[in-house]
Amino acid sequence: MTSIEPQFTSVEICAGAGGQAVGLHRAGFKHLALIEIDPNACQTLKDNVEGNPKWDGCKVIEADLTKFDPRRLKLKPGVLDLLAGGVPCPPFSAAGKQLGHEDERDLFPTMLDLIGFLQPKAVMIENVRALLEPPEKFRKYREDVIERRLKEAGYTICYWKVLEARDYGVPQLRPRAILVAMKPEYAKHFAWTEPEHTKLLTVAKALAKSMRERYQASGQDPRWKGLYTARWETAYKKWLKAAKTGTVAPTLVGGSKKHGGADLGPSRAKEAWRKLGVCGLGVANDPSDLQDPERDLYAERGPKLTVLQAATIQGFPEDWKFSGRKTAAYRQVGNAFPPPVAEAVGKQIVAALAAGKREKDAQIEKDSALFEVSAPSAPARTHLVNRGGDRERAGVR
Repeated sequence: MTSIEPQFTSVEICAGAGGQAVGLHRAGFKHLALIEIDPNACQTLKDNVEGNPKWDGCKVIEADLTKFDPRRLKLKPGVLDLLAGGVPCPPFSAAGKQLGHEDERDLFPTMLDLIGFLQPKAVMIENVRALLEPPEKFRKYREDVIERRLKEAGYTICYWKVLEARDYGVPQLRPRAILVAMKPEYAKHFAWTEPEHTKLLTVAKALAKSMRERYQASGQDPRWKGLYTARWETAYKKWLKAAKTGTVAPTLVGGSKKHGGADLGPSRAKEAWRKLGVCGLGVANDPSDLQDPERDLYAERGPKLTVLQAATIQGFPEDWKFSGRKTAAYRQVGNAFPPPVAEAVGKQIVAALAAGKREKDAQIEKDSALFEVSAPSAPARTHLVNRGGDRERAGVR
């Protein structure tokens, strides 16, 4: 997928490693600022954005959102086109205690305060599906707090739906609840339905190239003295055969700093990965830093994924760099919003903004034409034109 020329402005909160930002950038948004609290994620954003002419003018702001003063953005209310963000999901995730608004990590109120201050033309919020799906634990919070405040701020809710990443070219399940709200003059142009689905991308197809490169490199690495020269191709074909028996991966889990090293999720997820020929018990070192081929590639349970391969499963572009040590980098990937999903929704928002802008421009042009027609004509000046003959007839010299 390739990005298009930016047409509209965007600010993103809880930007993480930039998954949503990448997708919205491709959809046609020019990011003015990416706000994130995690130092490693901020460095990832800086490494990819700063000095990149395609992201010209985008500022990476490391800040605690609960203490962030929106006046720092220097934006007048109503000027910004889109405010987007994936507010923290632990308060609503089925994997947590589901404390909702009672959880100190709930940033929905903060996001709503920002919306009220900036008055963007459109809003996009991403969170876990548990916020929408049965049991209806959070229905009252959704309706009485989030939806009510959006409506009071002058927004129309275009949709709040669960979208599956696999429907948009991501080789992973990863269902996410997506909320889109717009000012009424733009909402009336919104499609009001989920984006059109794209062709399924399988794990086998997504990882075939990088997995073959990893195996081949191990066979050619002089450190192992030819130990894998005759084994790498057989091992690769074994993985590929297993991968082709399935389709997409289970949802990647980024985990928490409170827990140990990175892995590919709970027991059920690890078993699903095993059926795809991948060991989910940990994350492999980068091929350039391969220390133990038996652990990372040739184990009985299959190869482990590298951070960049996990990023491929999330839909990141190949050239997106991740900062920090392996576990920190993997957590950024595992907690990310798949760029292709953000792009699909972003294109819907762009289409509505563009249609609303065209309508406003046409109305301004129409009003201008009506003003010109109805404006009073210039006063007659015939009494100033060559009255010499009259003076002569009157005897005036």
